[in-house]
Amino acid sequence: MAIDKASEILYYPRLDTVLTVEEFIKEHSGEYKKRALWEHLPEKIMYQTFCTIFNYLLASGKIALDSEHKVAWIWNPNLVKRYLYREDLVIRKEQ
Repeated sequence: MAIDKASEILYYPRLDTVLTVEEFIKEHSGEYKKRALWEHLPEKIMYQTFCTIFNYLLASGKIALDSEHKVAWIWNPNLVKRYLYREDLVIRKEQ
């Protein structure tokens, strides 16, 4: 899924709104599908703004959708750090 083009975004989300969505997804990982997640947010935000945040989180690898299309928080910086420093692992470039 691609991030919305800048010309199509009418309203950019504020940082506190992005953080609110992130925290809510972390706390309720795997419980809701996209639309239900938006409906259950503690603060009401425009759906277009929510979609912009959602697409950003999806593209950045912080969230993923399972086979039932439920949203799950997958970003774990501590795990990433642990694997980055392992000498037996290498990063392969896709060709």
